[in-house]
Amino acid sequence: MTTKISLLAASLFLPVFISAQNVIPEPAQYRPAKGEFVLSIAENKALETNNVLPSRVVQRIGPDCTTGADEAYRLEITPDSVFIQSATVTGVFRGEETLKQLLRFGKGTTSACVINDAPRYSWRGFMLDESRHFFGKEKVKQLLDIMASLRLNVFHWHLTDEPGWRIEIKKYPLLTKVGSKGNYHNPSAPAAFYTQEDVKDIVAYAAARHIMIVPEFDMPGHATAACRAYPELSGGGEGRWKDFTFHPCKEETFRFINDVLDELITLFPSPYIHIGGDEVHFGNQEWFTDQQIQQFIKDKQLMNETGLEQYFVRRVADIIAAKGKTMIGWDEIVDAGVSPDKAVVMWWRHDRRYQLLKALESGYRVIMTPRRPMYGDFVQYSTHNVGRYWDGYNPIEDVFSFPRSIEHLFKGYESQIMGMQYSLWTERVADVKRLDFMVFPRLVAAAEAAWTPAVRKDYSRFMRRLPFFLHWLDTKDIYYFDPFAPERRPEPTAPEKEDVLQNG
Repeated sequence: MTTKISLLAASLFLPVFISAQNVIPEPAQYRPAKGEFVLSIAENKALETNNVLPSRVVQRIGPDCTTGADEAYRLEITPDSVFIQSATVTGVFRGEETLKQLLRFGKGTTSACVINDAPRYSWRGFMLDESRHFFGKEKVKQLLDIMASLRLNVFHWHLTDEPGWRIEIKKYPLLTKVGSKGNYHNPSAPAAFYTQEDVKDIVAYAAARHIMIVPEFDMPGHATAACRAYPELSGGGEGRWKDFTFHPCKEETFRFINDVLDELITLFPSPYIHIGGDEVHFGNQEWFTDQQIQQFIKDKQLMNETGLEQYFVRRVADIIAAKGKTMIGWDEIVDAGVSPDKAVVMWWRHDRRYQLLKALESGYRVIMTPRRPMYGDFVQYSTHNVGRYWDGYNPIEDVFSFPRSIEHLFKGYESQIMGMQYSLWTERVADVKRLDFMVFPRLVAAAEAAWTPAVRKDYSRFMRRLPFFLHWLDTKDIYYFDPFAPERRPEPTAPEKEDVLQNG
């Protein structure tokens, strides 16, 4: 993906402040015209029942159809017909989703207009943590359907961590036989994971909606489930953090990582593999006392345990690059000295803005998903009790406004900002009801923040359009938080378990 946009594409972002009916995200440019396009009873039924547009919708794909932006499209609605034009199949798909919203929200009728549209950012993501709690294939597909309507294009799938390993790896069957048992609040929970056939099905489902799935295989920390299945790979750890890290010196560890990556690459066509790379210090206590590890540090002249962690990350980056993929890691990897050609940084530590600057100054491409305001496990309303706080919480307005509060930090580095992502960690999210509540409507706000040009964003206009989207979520039985009537849907409960990271 690229954020490079031609001069012609940039013209889409000139201020055109006429409201774009009830579309979310709001398009870059909207021009009203005379008349209305009205579906017949049969056409409306086909849209509502089968999500099928009428034959009066004409598609045209070609290099001369729109600007050079990969997802740009032109949507022209007349009283008789609709024309969707784009240089790419993906652009046409985005135009179709805009049209479907207009027709759904207008109950089969939409005003004639011309929309010229292209995204602000090329990476518009949603991350779901299924290691801590597992939600299953049908829920993931439902989320992908909603993402497609919102023109989100990346599903970051967090499949391995401490509580459970959630993907079948044929060469290492104990990963699912042993490692997939348990979840965050119940270590005895039955095994739950995706077979490789499940993954292929979901990846194809996402691809049909022009959504890329990026898997996360966490290392060198957050490896507890894998080390529980194969103890010989463990790098130790104490108390809660027992077996938290892979052993950083054994060749056996890197053979395991190489083998798992080989299987992941056959399942996920994405050019990216996420390796985590964060919070290693939580469980590396034995690195300080293990004789083999200490000798390895001396032999490799790594200075200390932090140097060893960085060696590990560099070595994995090389393995991934050799397979023709690019590594993504949380912002700790900035300090590892990985070549910017081999890695993308996800900035997540909102309290460490200097790490964002360091990544940019070092030449890395960056995806922004800071805890405040882009983490979905934070409380979203003043009366809610379950979730995280950190000098405040994450209301929908803060999500919508992002990244305005930090734009000055990346001034001059805009070409390195790939985009932004709403990320849901699930320590306190054990069922789909609470999942819905913590995702929606904040994901809707994140979608507009990532797509709509900054000059077009307006929170009051967004809130006027939001009820139409919420009504559509009602038809899907989504238990969202209602910001217009906060008491209408009570906050769902979550399993009681001490969370040492709740406020940090």
